[in-house]
Amino acid sequence: MSNPLRDTLLGQLDISWALTLYHLDGLTTEDCLRRPASVGLHVQQGPDGKWHVEWPEHEGYDLGPASVAWLTWHLGFWWSMVHNHSFGDATLTREQVEWPGAADAVRDLISRRYTEWRAAIEQLSDEDLRSTERTRWPLQGKPFGDIVAWVNLELMKNAAEIGYARFVLAVAPRPPG
Repeated sequence: MSNPLRDTLLGQLDISWALTLYHLDGLTTEDCLRRPASVGLHVQQGPDGKWHVEWPEHEGYDLGPASVAWLTWHLGFWWSMVHNHSFGDATLTREQVEWPGAADAVRDLISRRYTEWRAAIEQLSDEDLRSTERTRWPLQGKPFGDIVAWVNLELMKNAAEIGYARFVLAVAPRPPG
């Protein structure tokens, strides 16, 4: 059966994924934890050993640039949420999504999200993508194909943000110590 809508969305996903892999390749934990500026969204390890993320009250430029750790957490957050709310029990919350704490674990988590998401989308027909049955997060009342397209855009945006932060960090002076 021909599913041109699904096939187009999967093709876009694969392009976004290729850029994501490019920017995750060679990423170190030190790269993740370095801040590109003195202010910006970041992660902090708590006394419990878990990594806690800052959540912005707004999205103004005065927040400053996010760290790669925060950007990779955000990527894992929204992809975990959309998958759970589209194909799972829809119970996952932002507070339950933690930053993994190391670059290798980040790559593993994000690769798992890609593999799970792609496998789930491959099972859908164009009719499924026109339906609103699976549309629960982050939008409601839209065809599920809009959610799949949003994932593709969000992944490309996050890949670009991670890449830009890595370019900045690659030439920034390292803090003493």
